[in-house]
Amino acid sequence: MKVAEISVSYSNGNKDKAKITQSRDAFQLALEHWNKDTIELQEEVKVLLLNRANVVIGIFDVSKGGISSCIIDIKLILSVALKSIASAIIIMHNHPSGNLKPSQQDVDMTRKLSSACNTVELKLLDHLIITKEDYYSLADNGLV
Repeated sequence: MKVAEISVSYSNGNKDKAKITQSRDAFQLALEHWNKDTIELQEEVKVLLLNRANVVIGIFDVSKGGISSCIIDIKLILSVALKSIASAIIIMHNHPSGNLKPSQQDVDMTRKLSSACNTVELKLLDHLIITKEDYYSLADNGLV
């Protein structure tokens, strides 16, 4: 019987490491990695992976959706975070409508993700909803 062999490697040769100290830092980094031509067209979800000192390990594109929704696969987010040996994550998604107010679905998913993160000793630091000009931090508003 043949089975797939799994190998894990890690390399970070980037000397200019970004450190997240507040939600605005994460928002500015998100904008640098978002396609400005589609941010008002198509909803996307990304996860920012951080080490214990809140230094950015990387950004992972979780999914792309339609104009009003996007699938957030918690199992995929956790698998990427665990493979990268992240100690914390920040989930980010855009609202193409420009409305920064989180939906009940956004709040519910954040709670569910936070619970899953706690199970594997991973910190969910924030969930940002972004547009081209501004952002809403669920953590800054007591929702994480």
